[in-house]
Amino acid sequence: MNGPEIHLSVSPELRLFVPQERRQGRTTLVTDGSSTLGHVVESLGVPLTEAGRLLVDGRQVAVSHIPRAGEHVEVHGVERPQRVPGAPLRFLLDVHLGTLARRLRLLGVDAAYENEDIGDPALATLSARERRVLLSRDRGLLRRREIWAGAYVYSDRPEDQLRDVLERFTPRLAPWTRCTACNGRLTDADKNSVQDQLEQGTQRTYDVFAQCTACERVYWRGAHHARLEAIVAQALREFGGAAA
Repeated sequence: MNGPEIHLSVSPELRLFVPQERRQGRTTLVTDGSSTLGHVVESLGVPLTEAGRLLVDGRQVAVSHIPRAGEHVEVHGVERPQRVPGAPLRFLLDVHLGTLARRLRLLGVDAAYENEDIGDPALATLSARERRVLLSRDRGLLRRREIWAGAYVYSDRPEDQLRDVLERFTPRLAPWTRCTACNGRLTDADKNSVQDQLEQGTQRTYDVFAQCTACERVYWRGAHHARLEAIVAQALREFGGAAA
């Protein structure tokens, strides 16, 4: 580039996205004189889904702003909790976030998930068509213009991923109301109506069942229930008061 020289600083929470030499505070950047500030931010490695307020010499500007020589640009992170206007809060997760998808569903959060890699274009299109917040650790995917809304998942540990999403978006929690396999709604099921799907030991041991209204999978409080209950209890302690 051979254009206006600007001064840039990035908020601490966004510094993992930028080159090492730009993580220590204000640095100098030469722009091409025609690219928007949004393009400049993305070229540094910061997905726009993660950029909140953009300040130029202390004044908030839009991503369409064209940087001029001598300006001081501050890139802040997204304000939390983040409000997503215009639709019920729903999520779409990429192929690498299956455990997170199941945990969100366990809490009653609408979380669509493809267990096969359908490709970035198809995911972005699905996000736009169903107006879902696309969750991913793939920065390139989050840069696709056609996505409706998106968010970077910062951790590779499922428990931290769940806490991050719940803290960022504060979805309404309704545990035990969604199928963890397909995201469908659960309804109470009479034991006699589902007994042909149960092994004999399960039939003898359990009397309370739920069934998915979409895929017809049957649920009961089996051997893994205590572990799932712990996940639910922790989420409700931290985020149970979240609003829709």
